[in-house]
Amino acid sequence: MRHISIPLLLPLALTGCFMIGPDYQKPTAPIPDAWRFAPAETVAASDTRWWEQFGDPRLTQLIEQALLHNKDLQIATATVEEFLGLYSVTRADLFPQISGSASYQRQQISGVTAGALPTPASDNIQAALNLSWEIDVWGRLRRATEAARANLYGQEETRRTVVLTLVTSVARSYVQLCELDQRLEIAKRTLVDRREAYRIARARFEGELNSSAEVRQAESEVHNTAASVPQLESLVAQKEHELSVLLGHNPAAVQRGLALTELHLPSIPAGLPSELLTRRPDIRKAEQDLIAANANIGVAKAAYFPKFTVTGSFGGASADFSQLLSGPAGAWNYGLGLAMPLFTAGKIAGQVKASEAREQESLFSYQKTLLQAFQETENALIDNSKIQEQVQALNRQVIALREYRRLAWLRYNNGLTDYLVVLDAQRNLFNIELALATAQSNSLQAVINVYKAFGGSWMEKVSENQETPPS
Repeated sequence: MRHISIPLLLPLALTGCFMIGPDYQKPTAPIPDAWRFAPAETVAASDTRWWEQFGDPRLTQLIEQALLHNKDLQIATATVEEFLGLYSVTRADLFPQISGSASYQRQQISGVTAGALPTPASDNIQAALNLSWEIDVWGRLRRATEAARANLYGQEETRRTVVLTLVTSVARSYVQLCELDQRLEIAKRTLVDRREAYRIARARFEGELNSSAEVRQAESEVHNTAASVPQLESLVAQKEHELSVLLGHNPAAVQRGLALTELHLPSIPAGLPSELLTRRPDIRKAEQDLIAANANIGVAKAAYFPKFTVTGSFGGASADFSQLLSGPAGAWNYGLGLAMPLFTAGKIAGQVKASEAREQESLFSYQKTLLQAFQETENALIDNSKIQEQVQALNRQVIALREYRRLAWLRYNNGLTDYLVVLDAQRNLFNIELALATAQSNSLQAVINVYKAFGGSWMEKVSENQETPPS
């Protein structure tokens, strides 16, 4: 066996000498120094469970259920496992592949064949260890492993994107459900008021204090408001079903916690545009795609150069198991192989060109992802700022309209105005109360969108039980 080791040292000495293809360099990108619509008051960017700031334990429970049972997240986690397996397959090519084989055969040769002599039955036992190894002289296998590792990391970032989307989707759906509850409550309360207005209109008509037209108008408003109730009830049920599916459950009713007006408005996180590069999983995913594409250029270019392989076998064949690997029964062999392309009609050049084009595609995709991330964050910040102004204005309008309705009823009951003034006050108040509920919901959702735009490491903390990809 000492004669085998000397030739093997030659290819081993060549291992790791070269790395064909470009080494990855992080691309530069124009990054704003500050946000255009940065809020005046912020808190330090938090990587903790920001949804707990809403102050609703029920929302926290729903998010925890979603992280355990959501099907999209389970699919993403399984995909990470798939790419972990593919990475292991690719990385294994860097190392010698050793296999074993063994066989046993017992035979009796016929003694009636012409010219044959009777022979006793005999045993034939064979066993061998086989070795095959491609020496990665030019770095083809290392580049392939680099690409596979980047693909694995990219899938892990995709899983984190699913976590980010899932948590924000559950929070938004819950807020929207609370909004629908609020709108339904407003509709039912308004229906009670309009039924009372209809009763008063009938009583005044019977007392010959108004016309039948006012009675019919009041009756029409009752039916109009009554029609909105089942519509809102349907929307509530549909939103519950949507939220149930996010939780990984069959469509069902969803237990509530706080009402819309009781939910606390979370503080806006602080942060610089440059921090998005490390906080947002979609940006990190785009960079891993670029790393993989860059490594695949080296894989393609390495095809121009020869492949060196080492093969070997050690074993034996004998009729007696005790003598299988000793004496004349032992057998071994080793060899060095070389294979290189001589004429490919431009095939390798085409593969290199395609890999370089894919690298450019990944670069442009990375740059586009950056621009979209900045846009989403700026939009979320300005939306949050302006929706707060809208809520304040609508609150003041509701106060004014409630006073207007009170005065309209007072004048109507004293015979100083007709029913149309009361009707106008009721309609305006109903519509603005609905608009206020929507604005309050939008203000909460705007903060959710800000946290989604900022990303953060909380995505890792909420799923610490997931396997960490290898380095």
